[in-house]
Amino acid sequence: MAFRSFRPRLRAFQSMRGTPPDPGFVADLEFLENRDLDLSIRLGAMLGFNALLITVGTHPVSASPGAPLSLDAATQPRLVLYSLAALIPLVLSCVFALRALLLGEEFDSEGVVDDAAARQRLFATFIHSIDVQARLLSLAIRSTMLGGALTIICWAVILFYKFG
Repeated sequence: MAFRSFRPRLRAFQSMRGTPPDPGFVADLEFLENRDLDLSIRLGAMLGFNALLITVGTHPVSASPGAPLSLDAATQPRLVLYSLAALIPLVLSCVFALRALLLGEEFDSEGVVDDAAARQRLFATFIHSIDVQARLLSLAIRSTMLGGALTIICWAVILFYKFG
């Protein structure tokens, strides 16, 4: 991906700022910025929660021998593979969350000379960014739920195998 300078966007913003915006525009822009910030906070929390779940999910493989949930890779390879496979949706959820967090508002102002058109394009860019982030957050949540469920099932199978 080629590096795109921020200068054209700054010039477009300076052009829009040249004429004082109406209070409605400012209120709409603040609403979109707050929604974007809200999604970023949720995505950051999801990423931290996934890190915790991945740590918990690796417990059967990394637990001390003799612990109730410990596995031995040499004698229990299927359970070890199942335990590690349950982590895949959690890792995928982290990928969704990171993609959403790294998504930028790519505001293309080339060829726009009218302030109203530039403002409209700015709104469209924000809305597109928010929609993509919300979709990725939804995918991250579903992946986390799947990974958590698979981990719990795996733990139940381990406990059944050991004590059942």
